[in-house]
Amino acid sequence: MRVRPNPPLVSAAGRRLIGMAKSGVGEAVGARPGFKRATKPETHTGLVRQARKINRALAEVYPYAHPELDFENPFELLVATVLSAQTTDLRVNQTTPALFAKYPTPEDMAAADPEALEEVIRPTGFFRAKAKSLIGLSTALRDRYDGEVPGRLEDLVTLPGVGRKTANVVLGNAYGVPGITVDTHFGRLSRRFGWTGSEDPVKVEQDVAELFPKSEWTMLSHRVVFHGRRICHAASPPAAPARSPSSAPPTGRGRPTR
Repeated sequence: MRVRPNPPLVSAAGRRLIGMAKSGVGEAVGARPGFKRATKPETHTGLVRQARKINRALAEVYPYAHPELDFENPFELLVATVLSAQTTDLRVNQTTPALFAKYPTPEDMAAADPEALEEVIRPTGFFRAKAKSLIGLSTALRDRYDGEVPGRLEDLVTLPGVGRKTANVVLGNAYGVPGITVDTHFGRLSRRFGWTGSEDPVKVEQDVAELFPKSEWTMLSHRVVFHGRRICHAASPPAAPARSPSSAPPTGRGRPTR
């Protein structure tokens, strides 16, 4: 079981960066008294500089950012990520110990009785669809990849229930291959930061990739997701939109969301 580090104290500089007004970049947002109105850089170079400043601020505030799913190997991370759809990482982490005790390998899970597997993963929701995906991807791993999780995106996305988001989670955190993980938090904050105007996850991934060196992609994903879950929530009042590390004081501090 991975030990979670306690969040360190944030420096004054980090608090200032978290508190500067910038969310809603590219949007017409009403600034409250004492809040700066955000402005979008006029050039791509300016956008790159602004985006990397935000990433540096996030790195200072969340030096402990990490994947919040518990796993010991690529197969466990793959399964846990599939299970995490429409539920919390906490719920998945409460479910996977019993799951992996019963089905520790792709061969074991491929041979699972569907109803028995459904019962184990029931707490994560959508358990019938998830069980079908898990049996399907495990069968593919057994039959096509000698029971090993492949380390290439083009192979991972051929597995049942695995899209680019799940593939990038596995590549970045199990194999050290840089990838941008576009979940709901990452997409939402990327639009608020002005990094993209798209709702399409693939386009968001492409737009953001142009702003950062490849070596930063995986940790950037963790930092943005941490910020979205803990600080910059979706349900912010219109007069005080959720803030970025270059934005006004955030709402809902300390209340993790998904």
